[in-house]
Amino acid sequence: MAAAGDGPWLDDAAGRLVRPFTVSNGRTEPSVALDLMSQVMATGVTPLGYLGPEHAQALDLCRAPVSVAEIAAHLKLPAVVTKVLLSDLVDCGVLTTKPPAFHHTPTDRSLLEAVLDGLRRQL
Repeated sequence: MAAAGDGPWLDDAAGRLVRPFTVSNGRTEPSVALDLMSQVMATGVTPLGYLGPEHAQALDLCRAPVSVAEIAAHLKLPAVVTKVLLSDLVDCGVLTTKPPAFHHTPTDRSLLEAVLDGLRRQL
């Protein structure tokens, strides 16, 4: 039986019934450059044509700005598959994307040490 809210795509015994790369038709390269921290948001434009269930779920998650990583987690799909789905939505004009804004150098030693300390506290 499928878990509540997962629809026909997940089964308790078998796991995912549709392989992740089937969702993106085997594509592994998004047409739009997206980082895991890129923010995506719905434009309000109505999509023309049919959207697959994962496209529709992703679009629904983008009512407010959200990162690519968060969408991948909600969809329970690999990041590369999620990036392909999101790039499809950007290409048809229903999503807009913004690269992550770093207010400091992302490889700043003090920032990395703070992240490591936070992770250690969680363990």
